[in-house]
Parts: sequence; C-alpha cells; structure tokens
Amino acid sequence: MAFLENYTGSGDLSKTIPVFPLLGAILLPRATLPLNVFESRYLAMINDVMSGERVVGIVQPAGHAAQHDDIDVDSESPEGKVVELRTVGCVGRVTSYQELDDGRMVITVTGISRFRINGEVDTLEPYRLASVDYGEFEDDFVEGLGEDTIDRERLLRVLKAYLDSNRMKADWSSILRASSEFLINALSVMSPYGPEEKQALLEAADLKSRADVLVALAEMELASGSDGGGTIQ
Repeated sequence: MAFLENYTGSGDLSKTIPVFPLLGAILLPRATLPLNVFESRYLAMINDVMSGERVVGIVQPAGHAAQHDDIDVDSESPEGKVVELRTVGCVGRVTSYQELDDGRMVITVTGISRFRINGEVDTLEPYRLASVDYGEFEDDFVEGLGEDTIDRERLLRVLKAYLDSNRMKADWSSILRASSEFLINALSVMSPYGPEEKQALLEAADLKSRADVLVALAEMELASGSDGGGTIQ
C-alpha cells in the first residue's frame, strides 16, 4: 500500500469529502472494503471521486429522520439527505475500480483515517458532502501502532474457535502471516455483526480496545451457540 505514504497526517486530507452512508458497513485504516455501486447518486459520486482526489468517507446512517415518515431509515442507504449520519466514519482511497457492462461499478476502498463529522455541506450533487475533522484520530496514520499490546495468541485462538463453530473456511496461512493491525481491522470490517457492534469496533480508542471488543463479540456469539457457514479469505 505504497499510496498510504502520501497520507502522513490529517493535513494531507481534504476537510470536505463525499460520504457514502451504508448501514452495517465500516472502514478502518489500512483495511479494505469492496463495494458494488449501482445507484445513480453513488455512480455519480464515484465518477467525481475518480476524477478528483479518489477519497470517500464511509459512514453509517444513524437512523433518525424526524418529520420524514416517508423515508425508510432502516434501509442500507436511506434516500435523500435528511437521515442523520453517525458522527464518526472513516475516509479511504478508491484503490480498485471496475466498470461493468450493466452500468454497475465494483470498487475497493482502502482505509486511511477515521474522522468526525462537523456538519454537512450544501451541494447540488445527488450525494452528500460532509465537513470533517481528523484531529482526534492522528494515531490512525501510524501503521502498526499498538500491536505490541495485543494478545495475539488469544485473538487467534478465539478466531479459530469462531470459524470452527460457524463452519467457515479460512486461508489460515495468510492469517498467520498478517500483521496484528491488519488482522484486527480487516476482521472488524468483514465481521457479520450489527450496526451498533460495528460502530463500537470503529470507535474503539486504540488497536487493543478494538481487539478486545472483537474478541468479546466472538466469545458472546460462541456462548450463544450461533452458527452459520462461509469462507474468510
């Protein structure tokens, strides 16, 4: 991820960014989020992003739309611009981009830093723009910060138990080679938990706190006896 060398601090990022509200989706520094873009408003946004700084904010809708009963606040990405957004999201760079024959775009966004939304910026564009501040998340620019505080053996032990319980396959050799930061952030992004749990992982103060939340969520699910199936790459 050589491009990340261009982002050494909050001064390297725009304070006004387009935001992609997605319920149940988060992004974290140096983790990746694949997205299938098909709505016209977001196709327009990605076109503009690719012709500009190639950065976009991923943020969850908060689910509040007072006096707008005609809006489905629980949809993955509510229509319009009146549904409140969570105050913390993560900005990323579009690092993979493919246009499909049916008009859709398949992109991958790689996380750079979390941000706090100060407010929205009026725009005639069909998508939303936010005024953001990265100041309280300066540590996000430091790769691997906090890895020495991680109980990696416990993390891997719980991950293996979770995978076995849910009958999920994984490329275990890749998992063992991954850095603790990448493993924790990638698992947080791809985890199947609900919006509140995902937001807790996003807003965790540091890498150790995020690992603790991730392990606690997995242990609670193991204790509940939930199972499923699938594959983790």
